[in-house]
Amino acid sequence: MKKTNTQFEKNIARLVKLAGDSQAPSDRFTETLVDSALGELGQAQTRRQRSFRMKFVTKTFIKIAAVVFIVVGITAIFTMTDVKKFSQRSSVAPRQINGRAEYERGTNHNALYPEIALVSPPPPTPTSTEAPRVMAPSPIEPPPDISFFPFRGGGRGRAQMELREGEVIDTFTPPRMAHGGTTPPNGEPVDAMFFKNYGVNPFIDTEDDHLSTFAIDVDTGSYTLSRNYLQQGNLPPRDAVRVEEFVNYFDYNYSAPQRDTFAVFFEAMPWSFGHERQNTYLMRIGLKAYEVPDELRKPAVLTFVIDVSGSMSREDRLELVKKSLRLLIDKLRPEDKIGIAVYGSRGHAVLEHTTLARKDAILEAIDALRSEGSTYAEEGIRIGYDMAQAAYTPGHINRVILCSDGVANVGRTGADQILDIIKEKADNGITLSALGFGMGNYNDVLMEQLGNKGNGYYAYIDTLNQAQRLFGNLTGVLQVVARDVKIQVDFNPDVVRSYRLIGYENRDVADEDFRNDTVDGGEIGAGHATTALYELKLWPEKEGHIATTQIRYKDPDTWEVTEIAADFNTVQITHSTDAISNAFALASVVTEFAEILRESYWAKGADLADTLARVEMIYENNSDDPDIAELKDLIARATQLLKNKQQQTTSSPTPDPDLIPTDIEYRR
Repeated sequence: MKKTNTQFEKNIARLVKLAGDSQAPSDRFTETLVDSALGELGQAQTRRQRSFRMKFVTKTFIKIAAVVFIVVGITAIFTMTDVKKFSQRSSVAPRQINGRAEYERGTNHNALYPEIALVSPPPPTPTSTEAPRVMAPSPIEPPPDISFFPFRGGGRGRAQMELREGEVIDTFTPPRMAHGGTTPPNGEPVDAMFFKNYGVNPFIDTEDDHLSTFAIDVDTGSYTLSRNYLQQGNLPPRDAVRVEEFVNYFDYNYSAPQRDTFAVFFEAMPWSFGHERQNTYLMRIGLKAYEVPDELRKPAVLTFVIDVSGSMSREDRLELVKKSLRLLIDKLRPEDKIGIAVYGSRGHAVLEHTTLARKDAILEAIDALRSEGSTYAEEGIRIGYDMAQAAYTPGHINRVILCSDGVANVGRTGADQILDIIKEKADNGITLSALGFGMGNYNDVLMEQLGNKGNGYYAYIDTLNQAQRLFGNLTGVLQVVARDVKIQVDFNPDVVRSYRLIGYENRDVADEDFRNDTVDGGEIGAGHATTALYELKLWPEKEGHIATTQIRYKDPDTWEVTEIAADFNTVQITHSTDAISNAFALASVVTEFAEILRESYWAKGADLADTLARVEMIYENNSDDPDIAELKDLIARATQLLKNKQQQTTSSPTPDPDLIPTDIEYRR
């Protein structure tokens, strides 16, 4: 500060001169004035430091605000671009399958996300912030009472920037669910109908892997759900089609065993479906469980878990549930017990387990059910299992029967999450059957997996006639005769060049787990039958042993494990299609129908009109069979719908190449 003090002293002397004092200032005066000036200097420095800090803070704030503004601006541009694209045409998003991108072609009423297909919900709620992946459209417009509003949420709502008192405020609007709730159904960012893409089984060379292993399945839900689509004038989404559930819907008149748990049937014939393939055969393996007379059926302890949420309010849902359960109860015996739990926004018990002696009280409780609120399926299923556990009776049939559209939207909503709740109880003998109801907002994924993993079955009920058909064999519906049933087919590489299991993609079991009894299999009820079909390529002019089929299962009461085997030989092949059984002819037609509907790669080149001609021939010899008559009608409808679709594609002037499917998923 020495230099500064010297300058102040000069200034003081100059001031004294200006004041007219010719004498030099006194030391005291100088010191006082210097001290005063230095004080003023300190204050000036403090003011300059404060000014510098204010400028620094201001500049920093401006920089941060600029960055925020730029980021928000870019986000808004991309968001508006996506919304604009979706409003102009259906958008396409790639997904990686085996390292390759796959694109789907379609419109705004059938949407597909990776693994989960979204088909439109009913009104209201036309909300969308991003364009979802879309599936191939149905060539026929939907009925006027069904509206399609694809939604992509997953906690991502509409964000907008507002200026308030110089601040930038982020206002968040949460996504709206089709039927209320707080969590998107199935644990996925979509809110409508759900189907899972399990891929298509490929051909496997026997020199690479001669074992084919899978869990048995007697479900039929895929067929009845697809039937509903076709009867409403629409092609079903391809992911809604599971070939094995189409095949297992029909009765092939297998003879029941007299002593053993299962009877095994084999049949094979030349097959020229799709691409022209030489030395190709269709092989059928049939399984029939022994029958239990109704009077020998075990007493049943049944717990109905009924979805009464707002999405169940339509006539084809809760009202159909009531009518279906009345049919079931009419077939029960006096010693059987019924308990009822429901769930909407919350779950609760409605009727503690009681015998059929109080049948009027049971029916009154069912008739009094009303729909309300969101869908807290997790809590409802938990309460139902708690009731079933409290009423558990050893040696009886202990079964939870879930009646729902499957669209859980409160709590944990995914199949795997809810399965965690029931796994332990299912392993302890309380099985679960999933009965699906409703269209427009339906979760096929949840219902199908709950039926499989709950050690029960899955069926879809769209009409009262279907309920009557399902409960016609109530003993088979309720009483399990074999648990954790697994099949392993061991092909002979010297005769079989390659093979393809048709369907059962979501029931695959690792070869090494066939004899691992901790790995889940399928359940078979009394008198139930199941069918598996393979497409085989045989080596030219090779004859002899084709395969050995091994079946492994547990006794439902003792849990004792049994394994049986059956061999098949080329001499059992029927080389003329005219000589095959009516049952095998029917199974082959159903297989072709399902393969074409799900757009299987192996159905390329196939014409559904040829399948229609074959089913008409089958119908001529079975005109009194209502199932075959209905199948003929459905194939005729699908043939016309596909024809319309092809005509629309051909007449399109400038198809967008980015919307054409370029790949297909293969998996074992």
